[in-house]
Amino acid sequence: MDENRIFDEMYGRSDTLRQPYELFKQWFDGEQPKDLRAKQREAEDLFRLTGITFNVYGQAAAEERLIPFDIVPRIISGLEWQRLSKGIEQRVRAINMFLYDIYHKQEIVKAGRLPEHMIAQNEAFLPHMIGVNPPGGVYTHIVGIDLVRTDDNQFYVLEDNARTPSGVSYMLENRETMLQMFPELFARNRVKRVETYPSDLHRSLAACAPDIAGSNPTVAVLTPGIFNSAYFEHSFLADQMGVELVEGHDLRVIDGRVAMRSTEGYKPVDVIYRRVDDDFLDPLNFNPESALGVPGIMDVYRAGGVTIANAPGTGIADDKAIYSYMPEIVEFYTGEKALLENVPTWRCSEKDALAYVLDNLKDLVVKEVHGSGGYGMLIGPTATKKDIAEFRKKLEAKPGNYIAQPTLALSTVPVFSQKGLSPRHVDLRPFVLVSPEGINITPGGLTRVALKKGSLVVNSSQGGGTKDTWVLED
Repeated sequence: MDENRIFDEMYGRSDTLRQPYELFKQWFDGEQPKDLRAKQREAEDLFRLTGITFNVYGQAAAEERLIPFDIVPRIISGLEWQRLSKGIEQRVRAINMFLYDIYHKQEIVKAGRLPEHMIAQNEAFLPHMIGVNPPGGVYTHIVGIDLVRTDDNQFYVLEDNARTPSGVSYMLENRETMLQMFPELFARNRVKRVETYPSDLHRSLAACAPDIAGSNPTVAVLTPGIFNSAYFEHSFLADQMGVELVEGHDLRVIDGRVAMRSTEGYKPVDVIYRRVDDDFLDPLNFNPESALGVPGIMDVYRAGGVTIANAPGTGIADDKAIYSYMPEIVEFYTGEKALLENVPTWRCSEKDALAYVLDNLKDLVVKEVHGSGGYGMLIGPTATKKDIAEFRKKLEAKPGNYIAQPTLALSTVPVFSQKGLSPRHVDLRPFVLVSPEGINITPGGLTRVALKKGSLVVNSSQGGGTKDTWVLED
């Protein structure tokens, strides 16, 4: 990739400091490198003390790792954030309308804007949800929209996370760590707060409670258990919201309600923020081998006895083949052009697109339609000839499993390195809460950073780290 094409969020395309970073740079220039290195080590110690780890699977043995944290904040101006927020809100609203439609009349298919097979043959489509009306009409209570930047005013949506978006605990802990270590930086910069997220989440979930709930709905977080890679986040959010963290064996269906085991016997639960995948949610309706879910919970849900957040079947909205139709989806449901652009995408299920992709594998990024975490993908410009040859065979065998995109010149932000400030590629995952009361976008989100020089892979499971994301008050 031509480094001259890269937009740097601190310096743009020149050596002229961009306005959002001015106060930070003044502060940084007055600090001693040895003091900052000590702060970097202190941050790592804080993360280790707090237990901010994630599990890595698929190796000789699963291992817990500390997520690398960089002490240089990513800084976004209030005006930039205002523009981004409008696009995010439009997209999230369209996703909810799309989910309602495909589980009811499928008007978008009848109008010829989306091929029927994209729904009917999609493994993320859940027939159990046909005709179901979730409480408050909300399907995606918590959404993470992954964004990448390529220029001053150019952001692209890389993917939509509508099932169980993760990473918000790192956003909160990153901010807590920075506030603790650099209070003087926050005194100089007017940074929008993210600390209210847990209370906002609780309020938003409670607002989605079913009609059967009382005036003070009971909320619980359902986790697969301590061996899940995001268990830290599950327990963190339950603790921060002041609600119970439960596993499948803590819940049972009693008299048409989902009830939670307590010291006083079983008591009804109104809203379940589940971090368990659809297939494992209910062994009576889905995978009969599942020990993670609650037998009969789907029957209670369909009868309006409990809210499940996010709703079962929402995974079809973050399917990467459906993603390629998002501009049409946004326009169909909102009547407006999409404010946030998609990355140009080739659907390998289409003959002409497949031919183009096979001819240009060395220049493209190819992803599994249902893949996540940076696995199952090919980054052509950094792949070996052997990698490309092996991926070619996969593509030819099952082209419908893949989409392809150009290799974008992702923006860089500074990280603190041995040489001082060094540019590294980043993405951004803002977190969005949806309830009948409206759409709430937390100002900032999770910035993931590729800590290896020149790398475009930001996933923590692939060696990436995180940093605090600041949105300034303008």
